[in-house]
This record gives sequence, C-alpha cells and structure tokens, in this order.
Amino acid sequence: MTVPAIDDVLDAFHEAAAEADEERYFACLAPDAVFIGTAPGERWAGDDFREFVHGYFSEGKGWTYVPSERSVSVAPDGGSAWFDERLDNDFYGECRGTGVLRLEGDRWVIAQYALCIPIPDEIASDVVALIQENG
Repeated sequence: MTVPAIDDVLDAFHEAAAEADEERYFACLAPDAVFIGTAPGERWAGDDFREFVHGYFSEGKGWTYVPSERSVSVAPDGGSAWFDERLDNDFYGECRGTGVLRLEGDRWVIAQYALCIPIPDEIASDVVALIQENG
C-alpha cells in the first residue's frame, strides 16, 4: 500500500540527507524522533542526533539511500503509520529502512527510523562468527 503524503515525507527525508540539507531533513522528523543506525550502539535521539547530523551536513557531507520498494500501513485511527522500504546505497548496497510515522496536525512526521543491512540466510552464520570475533 502506498500513502502519497507518507511517501512524500520519506522521499523528502532521503533527498534532504543526500543533499546535506539539515533544515529540510529535521523538518521530516518529529521533535522526539529516534534514529537507529546499522552499528550496535547507534540509537540516536534529541540533541545527540542533531549534533551527529550537523557534523556531517555542515561540511556538505550527506548520505544517499535510494528507495526502490516501500510498504506502508496506517493504523485504524489514522494517527500513526509504519513502513518498511528497500534502499540502495553505493557503499552498503541493499539496505532496509523501517519505521513509524505519526500525524501531527495535518502533516506526517517520522517518529522512528531504523536502518539495517539485510544478511542473506546463506551467510548469516559467517557474519555472526565475524561479529563475535570482532565484537
């Protein structure tokens, strides 16, 4: 299912990241948004996340994740939605984003975004072994 207003917010979020547009990027996020990155300790919220993003964007450095497939579900009360999307990144290859949006007034904002790198089942045990050796 696609929801145009939600697709617009998620697309704007990715475009702003690629362009290192800090104002537009944070306009897509709820003030209390949480971003969960790919590394074990990457749970970003509030000022810590703003400082992290500012450190890159202020130097004109963004990150590009291009959505190729997205699924959106809206809660029966219409006040929240959740999604998952396939993303392409030049460095990581195929990634997955999942998250939650909520309706604030008449606009959707991202309340939580989680980015991960899907691991094929055929190599999962090898990846787990590498993490255990290095972690």
